[in-house]
Amino acid sequence: MSKLSRDNLYSLEEYAEMRPTYRQKVMEHKKNRRVFLGDNATLYFESELTMRYQVQEMLRIEKIFDKEGIEEELSAYNPLIPDGKNWKATFMIEFSNEDDRKAALGKMIGIEEKVYVMVEGHDPVWAIADEDLERNTEEKTSSVHFMRFELSDEMISALRSGKALTMGIEHPAYTYQLNITDDGIRNSLLDDLH
Repeated sequence: MSKLSRDNLYSLEEYAEMRPTYRQKVMEHKKNRRVFLGDNATLYFESELTMRYQVQEMLRIEKIFDKEGIEEELSAYNPLIPDGKNWKATFMIEFSNEDDRKAALGKMIGIEEKVYVMVEGHDPVWAIADEDLERNTEEKTSSVHFMRFELSDEMISALRSGKALTMGIEHPAYTYQLNITDDGIRNSLLDDLH
């Protein structure tokens, strides 16, 4: 996948005019990039489109139009674009009740290292998490982690030939496994690989 540059972005004025249509396109795309791992954990798989949207939104909200500010946003979000041999995802632990969330996060330290994807006939691929900064403390894990799943050429070929894809979590405080049977999700993720 190509990385974003200033040439790929809309000016603040252009983006303001097209934002409703563009946002609708992105939300539709995101529907096939979200994998629920039980009731309280979700993987949001990123793409060039989701990151372009994120950058455009940050520029809009912060009213950034200078070269340095734009480059700063690009350097923050470009690492989250898959490069053709991997998937990159935002992993979120979600509880509606704040007390429940605090208690759960205290029990889930290290969960970001226990999230995996698995292609039928291959070993699990464990997440490489939080390469930008540490998100755990001694008391709790963060409710948001950034993950990368590196796939081999053999795994990519197996997926393209129709082999099953499974995702899950194996942590003492949270275990869940899901076979990806939704063709929309599967095809969207396959588009990231080349």
